[in-house]
Amino acid sequence: MPGGYPADAYYAMSPAGVTSEEPASRVEAEAWPPQTPAHPPAPAERTDDVPRGAPEHVGHRPPSYPPHPLSRPSMRDGDVFAALTPAVLLDGARVGRVTVRAASVRGDSHNWEGTCRQDAMTVTRIGPPDAEMLLLAVADGLGSAKSSHFGSYRMTRQAAIKLDQEAESIFAALSAQDEGELRGIANKAIVGAVGEARIAEYEATTLHVLLVPTNADVRERVVFSVGDGGLFVLRGGRWEHGNPAGDSSLLDTRTEALPHAYRSVKSFLLRTEPGEVLLLGTDGITNPLTQKDPEFALRLAHAWGGPEIPSLSDFVWQAQTRAKSYDDDRTVICVWEEGA
Repeated sequence: MPGGYPADAYYAMSPAGVTSEEPASRVEAEAWPPQTPAHPPAPAERTDDVPRGAPEHVGHRPPSYPPHPLSRPSMRDGDVFAALTPAVLLDGARVGRVTVRAASVRGDSHNWEGTCRQDAMTVTRIGPPDAEMLLLAVADGLGSAKSSHFGSYRMTRQAAIKLDQEAESIFAALSAQDEGELRGIANKAIVGAVGEARIAEYEATTLHVLLVPTNADVRERVVFSVGDGGLFVLRGGRWEHGNPAGDSSLLDTRTEALPHAYRSVKSFLLRTEPGEVLLLGTDGITNPLTQKDPEFALRLAHAWGGPEIPSLSDFVWQAQTRAKSYDDDRTVICVWEEGA
C-alpha cells in the first residue's frame, strides 16, 4: 500500500532463519573479562594523528547543508520501511583477483529534510562455480514517487534472483560475446523481476546491474540499465563512459524508470583489463563526475586509481566528497582487478 509498509512485510524480506541473537554456545564459550597477555603487543604506529572529520569538498566553499546526519523518519510516521532504512550502507568483497567496494549514502537534501535514503544497492555472487559472476546492482528511487525507497530496495534484490536463474545462459552469451542474446536475457529477467516484486508506479526506480565473471580468463563484462546513472571506467587516470561510443543513454536527461520502462532495458558488453577501475553508480555520483569543472572527477580518480585499494572506511569517506548543487543520494560500487 502506498505511503507505508507494516513491520511484518519488512521482516518478511529478511532471509529465513536470520536473527540478531548470538548462538548460546558461542556466548558461553567467550571468557569474560578477556585475559590480558603477559607482554601485550606494542600499539601500531599512527601515521596520522588528525581525525579525518567531515568529507572533503570541491570548489571554493562547501555546500550549505551540514555534512553530518540529521533527523530521520519515525516508526510512528506510518512507513516502517523508511524508518528502518539506514542513512549509510557499506559493503565489500574479494573474489579471486577482483575486489569490490560499495557505499550508499543519504544525500544532503534528504538529510536536511529528515527523509530516508531512496537509493539501494546489492553485492552478491550468482551462478554455479563454472559460470560464476559477481552481481553488482544500484537503483535510485524517483523523488516524485512516494514509496520509491521500497521499489529500489526490492528491484536490486529481485533482479539478482532472476539473473541468478539465468546465470548459465548469461555466462555462455558473455563468452560468445553475443550482445543480442544478452539483451533478450536482460529483458526477460527484468520483466520477471518487476512482476514478482510487484513494483507499482508510486515505487518507481532506476536500475543498473553489472555482471563480472569470476573466471579471470573471461574478459567481457555486461551491464543492464534502465534510467539515469550507470557505468564509468577509469583508464589512464581519466573516467570514460562505460556505454558504447555514440550512445548517451546512461546520461539521458529523461528519467526512464521501472515499472513502466521494463521494455527499455539497455544491455551492452565491455572488455576490461587488470588495473582499470569500474564504477557503477546512481546519478548522485555520475552527475558530478561529468560536470564541466573536472575537480570532482580528478579527486575520485586520484583516490581510486592509486596503487592501493581503499579500505571500507576510506572508501565511504571518499565517496562522500561534496560538490555544490549535487545533494541527491549517492550510491557507488567500484571494482578493482589485480593482474596475474
